[in-house]
Amino acid sequence: MVKKLLFGFASVALAVASAASGYNVKFYTPVTVSGAKLQPGTYRVEVNGSTAVIKNGKKVAEVPVKIENTEQKYQSNTLRLDGDRVAEIGIAGTRTKLVFEQTGDSTK
Repeated sequence: MVKKLLFGFASVALAVASAASGYNVKFYTPVTVSGAKLQPGTYRVEVNGSTAVIKNGKKVAEVPVKIENTEQKYQSNTLRLDGDRVAEIGIAGTRTKLVFEQTGDSTK
């Protein structure tokens, strides 16, 4: 599949919340995370060790995640898709990148 790098408005708005392990994410188009189809809307991504839990009022998906630091800060929020699957999220104003490992259906 063709991997895409989309900036800012294209598909995601991301705001760093109070804790370093939790982020608010707004998807503007339908996306897939670990087999779970997520409709446009605002979601909370909570990172606990090597697992990310994505919620929209209730748990929507749980997926293995790796937190990486890049050499340069992200100037804007980024989303890298593989088709409609979320592969990475870069957090504006930081060097933090969340890399999602896809393992089939992880909805709970």
